[in-house]
Amino acid sequence: MPEAGAWPAVGCSCVRSKMVEEESVRVVHCGGSELNFRRAVFSADSKYVFCVSGDFVKVYSTATEECVHILQGHRDLVSGIQLNPSNHLQTFLVGHKLHALFTLTRAEDSVFVTINKEEPDVFQLVLVKLPKSPSQEIEAKELSFVLDYINQSPKCIAFGREGEYVAAVRDFYLSVYFFKKKTISRYSLSSSKNKKHAKNNFTCVACHPKEDCIASGHMDGKIRLWRNFDDDRKYTYTCLHWHHDMVMDLAFSVTGASLLSGGRECVLVEWRDSVEKNKEFLPRLGATIEHISVSPAGDLLCTSHSDNKIMVIHRNLDTSAVIQGLVKDRSILTGLMIDPRTKALVLNGKPGHLQFYSLQSDKQLYNLDIVQQEYINDSGLIQIELTKAAFGSFGNWLATVEQREEKESELELQMKLWKYNKKIQGFVLNTKISMPHDDHITALCFCNAERSETPTLVTAGKDGHFKVWILTDDSDIYKKAVGWTCDFVGSYHKYQATDCCFSEDGSLLAVSFEEIVTIWDSETWELKCTFCQRAGKIRHLCFGRLTCSKYLLGATENGILCCWNLLSCALEWSAKLNVRVMEPDPHSENVVAVSRSSGGSDLFVFKPSEPRPLYIQKNISREEVQWGVFVPRDVPDSFTSEAYQWLNRSQFYFLTKSQSLLTFSTKSPEEKLTPTSKQLLAEESLPTTPFYFILGKHRQQQDKKLNETLENELVQLPLTENIPAINELLHTPAHVLPSASFLCSMFINSLLLSAETKSAEEIPNDVNMEEEKESDDSDEENNFTEHVQTTNNADLEEDIVYQLSKSEEKELRKFRKVDYSWIAAL
Repeated sequence: MPEAGAWPAVGCSCVRSKMVEEESVRVVHCGGSELNFRRAVFSADSKYVFCVSGDFVKVYSTATEECVHILQGHRDLVSGIQLNPSNHLQTFLVGHKLHALFTLTRAEDSVFVTINKEEPDVFQLVLVKLPKSPSQEIEAKELSFVLDYINQSPKCIAFGREGEYVAAVRDFYLSVYFFKKKTISRYSLSSSKNKKHAKNNFTCVACHPKEDCIASGHMDGKIRLWRNFDDDRKYTYTCLHWHHDMVMDLAFSVTGASLLSGGRECVLVEWRDSVEKNKEFLPRLGATIEHISVSPAGDLLCTSHSDNKIMVIHRNLDTSAVIQGLVKDRSILTGLMIDPRTKALVLNGKPGHLQFYSLQSDKQLYNLDIVQQEYINDSGLIQIELTKAAFGSFGNWLATVEQREEKESELELQMKLWKYNKKIQGFVLNTKISMPHDDHITALCFCNAERSETPTLVTAGKDGHFKVWILTDDSDIYKKAVGWTCDFVGSYHKYQATDCCFSEDGSLLAVSFEEIVTIWDSETWELKCTFCQRAGKIRHLCFGRLTCSKYLLGATENGILCCWNLLSCALEWSAKLNVRVMEPDPHSENVVAVSRSSGGSDLFVFKPSEPRPLYIQKNISREEVQWGVFVPRDVPDSFTSEAYQWLNRSQFYFLTKSQSLLTFSTKSPEEKLTPTSKQLLAEESLPTTPFYFILGKHRQQQDKKLNETLENELVQLPLTENIPAINELLHTPAHVLPSASFLCSMFINSLLLSAETKSAEEIPNDVNMEEEKESDDSDEENNFTEHVQTTNNADLEEDIVYQLSKSEEKELRKFRKVDYSWIAAL
């Protein structure tokens, strides 16, 4: 593909109008960043929790779980968050890469940071003096050394006794620095190599807020409580042991009355009074606990988990809120998909699950358990992996493939078809197929054409076959049997099938067999033609859309992009491009190809009808882009530049190797917050001033008046407890009651409103209308009449409930055979 010329520099100006300037389009992080990279921090009033999210800091409401703010200003990964005691909005340039950040309330003019000066694995804790200046950006070059040979993780550093000393752990060593005495005490634990399974490595540390006590976590699951550590000869430690694996983090409560610990068991343990027998547990938290934080007020605490989740927990160990980010799986094998119903991003989630992730709110909607087996956290166990997934028939069907391979000759394959159930608003397993192919499945796709009457699925495998699966109905009078069966099996010279896709109208199926592309008729499954360029094994196949539907694109492993004309059955053009991702826009002729280069990943946008690209963006990411997907816009954008018009109807999202989700956008992260989040933030931000209480009381009075007005407008029905017919119906045993047809007329008449319940002003009109209605009904319903007594206006001041006497009830029973089917028509 030809190279483009120099691209104009991206400017920072923007125009607030409906027309968007092309300079404002840029690659931004749209979500998926790690929320569990560092400990979360509570606000002073416990209403909000701050957490690291890539280059930003996200602020979540602890009550609603909504993201209410996105703080930006860093150009690289945020490595620490602390509440600023002085609350000054300033930027300090330290001059070193900061790996951790700590603050003390009594030291407002300084902070502690972890830096790396010389060797790559040697870190130091230094004190940074913050100069006072009215400027927004200040250089802070005055650094004071505190400790060396420490771990870069902030979990391995803790301050005790309101900043009287600091403790740091690494490997088998505990170091304590006393600020007043300016002395360092070091303690070591034996590596115990001669003891079986003994692992004394330090993993984390926490300090008691009131007493001279240090708690340390270790690889062997033990917690050691250190005391008298100000004297190298008198120091002691006691052990607490419950965790069977390494202790991931420790935290003391605000008062120091209890110690909190967490690890790979997915259980939060509370050690009350730091005694082993006084333990409380919060189990089944779903994933490994990475961090533990406690609010300044002590009423809330939160845990950060390995599945990119933050759980807000009350002090009584009841879960209050769950903030779920994009789950980072070991590898994204299913690729990126869009759920046609919810417009959610769908991909691999926690083991054996598909996660549905909202791109608008940047949070997970729900998980779909595909494997449906209990996950066992064992590194030596071969797990079942979810490898393929595809949506079809406008979101009505979902196909998944799972596999387990202990040895090359012991492959277990299973394909499942899921039907969307409107009642439960989710997918229900419909068909399970064991070993659909004799070897790994390389691709699967649905025929999503509107003209397709029968849902059709195609799978391609390394066994040299592609199979066509259709939905069949074998129901009879005894059972309902609607499931999927194999309708056709195709192959080509025993080559391995590498990819497959349907044309836009569903009339053609393209299947690649290594270096050869085959075209099949989707009605007769007859082979129409083949394409062979010998440019390498086909990696991706893609049909053109709309006006470019006569073209077929293929990307090879040797770095060649080919375009074939289906009408002339010839090669239209080819280009040398190492394509890793190729995605067509469902609402236009545009196709996006992402290639790998020495500087990162490059993006090309083109139409299959011409080899000249419409748009080229170099280095969209320094990492390799592995997956991409187009998401249709609810409201089309209005880019006027030809280079950016490919973003008008759909938005392109792509996932990097480190599972960072990126996109092209004109909005900052703060501008992308949903209106609901901003409304919740506005309501929570109202100050509790006397004026607020007066305003709140005024609003309550207004709401009360509105409710009273609505209640007065409702028609008052007669009290059922005063109607003998209904009492008889409700208190009579069911087995002695007459038939429903007999009770229907009596019950309906008992519910009829009397004209006496109307106001004096409504009497004349209502009486006339009732009389006219009765005269009509008398002609149509066997002269069935009902006498309505008129009353004086003075007698209508109070509502009178009309009651049936015993004689009237007997009279009504005579007309039980009257046809009341006309009521159903009403």
